[in-house]
Amino acid sequence: MDKLIISPAPHIHGGDSVSKNMTGVIIALIPALLAGLYFFGLGALVVTVTAVLACVLFEFLIQKYLLKSESSIMDGSAALTGLLLALNLPSNIPVWMVIAGSLVAIGIGKMSFGGLGNNPFNPALVGRVFMLISFPVEMTTWPRPVPFATTYLDAETAATPLAILKSHSGELPSTMDMFFGNMGGSLGEISAVAILIGLAYLLIRKIITWHIPVSILATVFVFAGILHLANPEAYASPVVHLFTGGLLLGAVFMATDYVTSPMNPRGMLVYGVGIGLITVIIRNFGAYPEGVSFAILIMNGFTPLINTYIKPRRFGEKAK
Repeated sequence: MDKLIISPAPHIHGGDSVSKNMTGVIIALIPALLAGLYFFGLGALVVTVTAVLACVLFEFLIQKYLLKSESSIMDGSAALTGLLLALNLPSNIPVWMVIAGSLVAIGIGKMSFGGLGNNPFNPALVGRVFMLISFPVEMTTWPRPVPFATTYLDAETAATPLAILKSHSGELPSTMDMFFGNMGGSLGEISAVAILIGLAYLLIRKIITWHIPVSILATVFVFAGILHLANPEAYASPVVHLFTGGLLLGAVFMATDYVTSPMNPRGMLVYGVGIGLITVIIRNFGAYPEGVSFAILIMNGFTPLINTYIKPRRFGEKAK
């Protein structure tokens, strides 16, 4: 006779895995990477290859010789960290700085907490903020976009739209240039259309949900719009804020990190609103022209608190 087999949850497997989801995010990043390669050429290629290889190598060495544990580089998380770090960097930054940032991202941002699943902060942003504080000149010297450029360290530089806004000097790129990526900036943040293609892929494949990116972008749009309506000469329009800097890249690919973001939809909305609000405050009133990286890291720190106080209702529990 057939026997009833009793086992602990989960009883249904969705087919997801760490490597599958990491691969999905990497695929979604391809349009942004291609845009960076088009506008910055050789420099974008050198920075990307260096960051990815350095992150994979550092994770392998740390696990093998320091942690004495089994290597996890095949799950794709180290390669994804390297790719995200590269997309947040200028394409003319020296290789040794990229390697230093990769070491901090993997060694401090990820492995010092026990590896994937244990890190409280997004490793790629830890590496980027370390580089911004340690190498401020190199991290804020942006190459002028030149399609398929063959120059690297000696690329001609140009101010980013956010730097122009902060200094109140120069003319902003047109909306179409900002949308397609013909402006200064890090190699992965410049093309809004490329990032939105990646967002569509992530949503269709159900790798992420809409809650975090939409709440971030909506919050920035609303609060930047209020400031613009109050004083159009002092504060840029919300469209400029949406299409410039690392807002789209951060909202779609880094704020949505499974490990460092809240677990349920209501918590995600609170988290996203916090990131959007902090970003607007730093951009308009802070010393830095950009605030997305700091905003995400700050809200990463609040994620455990959000998970504690904003929980999904237990199955069968009555509403209070």
